Amino acid sequence: VLERELPNAEVVISQPFWPAYLTAARIAKAPKLKLAITAGVGSDHYDLQAAIEHGMTVAEVTYCNSISVSEHVVMMILSLVRNYIPSYQWVVKGGWNIADCVSRSYDLEGMEVGTVGAGRIGLAVLRRLNPFDVKLHYTERHRLPESVEQDLNLTYHSNVESMVRVCDVVTINTPLYPGTEHLFNETLIGKMKRGAYIVNTARGKICDRDAIARALESGQLAGYAGDVWFPQPAPQDHPWRTMSHHGMTPHISGSSLSAQARYAAGVREILECWFSGRPIRDEYLIVHGGKLAGAGAHSYSAGNATGGSEEAVRFKKS
Repeated sequence: VLERELPNAEVVISQPFWPAYLTAARIAKAPKLKLAITAGVGSDHYDLQAAIEHGMTVAEVTYCNSISVSEHVVMMILSLVRNYIPSYQWVVKGGWNIADCVSRSYDLEGMEVGTVGAGRIGLAVLRRLNPFDVKLHYTERHRLPESVEQDLNLTYHSNVESMVRVCDVVTINTPLYPGTEHLFNETLIGKMKRGAYIVNTARGKICDRDAIARALESGQLAGYAGDVWFPQPAPQDHPWRTMSHHGMTPHISGSSLSAQARYAAGVREILECWFSGRPIRDEYLIVHGGKLAGAGAHSYSAGNATGGSEEAVRFKKS
C-alpha cells in the first residue's frame, strides 16, 4: 500500500520502521512529500540526508515514551542480572531446578552501571537506577549539569571506551546516526569487563549483530537484552532470536498504552500546526528548512543509517 500511495503523498506518518524504511529511493519516488512524522521517538528509519536534500520536514513526538522506555530498561537489567527468564521457563516446564536458576543470578546492588547517552531516556534510566545503590556512569556528547551529576553521584566519561571498561552493566540510550552505527562491535565489546551485560532499547544497528552473538557464546557477555533489531521486522532466522542468554522483545518498550495515548496526541498536534501554518514546536523537529533542526540538531548528525534495511522483506509471519 505504501509503495502505491507514496508518489502522491504529501504527508507520511509512520512508527519507527513500520510500515517501511523511508529510504532515499522511496523519497525520490515521492515528489510531493513535504512532511514525515514519526508516531513515537527515533527517526533514523528515514534517510535524513535525503530528507534534507528533498526539502522535507521530519518531526517526531519527543518525550512521548521516555518514561515507558526507561522502565523497560530497568526491567531488562533486573531480568538479566537475576536470571529471571530461565527461572520462569523452569516453572512453565513443570520443573523446580533451583540450583540452575540461581547459578547465574546476582544482586544488582553495588554493580557499576553505565549509560551510553544521557538525554531524556538515559537520564530517566539513571534516576530509576539510583535507588538500587549502584555506581552510576554515563557518556554523552552534551555533558549534564554539575548539579545533576552530584545529585545522582554520576561519573562522567568523555568517551564510550573509558566507560565500558569499568561497567558491569551497559545500557544504550543514544540515537542511531552514522557516528553510532555498529558502535558496539567486536573491538568495543572486547574492551568490556568479561561477563558484563548489555541492554539496548535504542536501536539494533548500534550493535554489530554477529559480534553480540559471538560474545554471548564465548562468555565475554553474560547477557544481552534488547527491544530493537536491525532490520525490523527481524527475519525469522535473525541470530538474536536464538542466541544464548538473551532477553529480547519485539520493539514494545515505547508502545505501552500510556505511551500510545501521548504519541497520538503529539501526532495530532504536529498535523494541526502543519495544516494551519503554525510552527511545529522546536523539540519535535528533526529536519526542517534543509537542515537538521530542533531535537534533530541536538541529537543526530546528517547522513543515512537505513543501509541494509531491505533485508526486512524476508520477514514472514509464522
